[in-house]
Amino acid sequence: MGVNAKENSVDELVAAIAVGDRLAFDTLYRRLERPLYRFLILKLNDPHRSSDVLHDVFLEVWRSAAAFRGQSKAQTWIFAIAWRKAMEVHRKGERVTYQESLPDQIDESPDAATALSAAEDATAVRACLKGLSEEHRMVLELTFFEEMSYPDIGAVMGIPEGTVKSRVYHAKQLMLRCLSAKGAVRGSGRNG
Repeated sequence: MGVNAKENSVDELVAAIAVGDRLAFDTLYRRLERPLYRFLILKLNDPHRSSDVLHDVFLEVWRSAAAFRGQSKAQTWIFAIAWRKAMEVHRKGERVTYQESLPDQIDESPDAATALSAAEDATAVRACLKGLSEEHRMVLELTFFEEMSYPDIGAVMGIPEGTVKSRVYHAKQLMLRCLSAKGAVRGSGRNG
């Protein structure tokens, strides 16, 4: 099987890694490095620890790919490895630090008012996310940034699908309430 970064699914890449295909591993690493790092940063709040855990995750994928039996999607399996490794850090009581802010996205819009509004909204979103419980932040990350299904999120986090649905619902409600209070959500009853 020829490995092509644009054509092969994560499942196909893991199957190729299972037989020792280093190109497939390189492709998988490049494809999942950023989403896994973002996931770990949310869990650990420490960029250095997150980087260490990220490398541990990929090392385990390399070593364990042959043992992957396809009972879930390969991406779900890999995120579950990341979840377990992050939980190990917490169980060991290793100290983690809080990252004050996420890097801002640059708005290249020529309209300064739009750019200022977007920056204020992004600040409000970060502040509201920070106020959520870890469980609520994680389900939002997996749902909206990683576009995982509820069953896959349940598999990653080791919880029932119904619990995932409930957490997503409550997290969205909490975010809406918080963003409304910060003026970042413009409803029909609000001027301006």
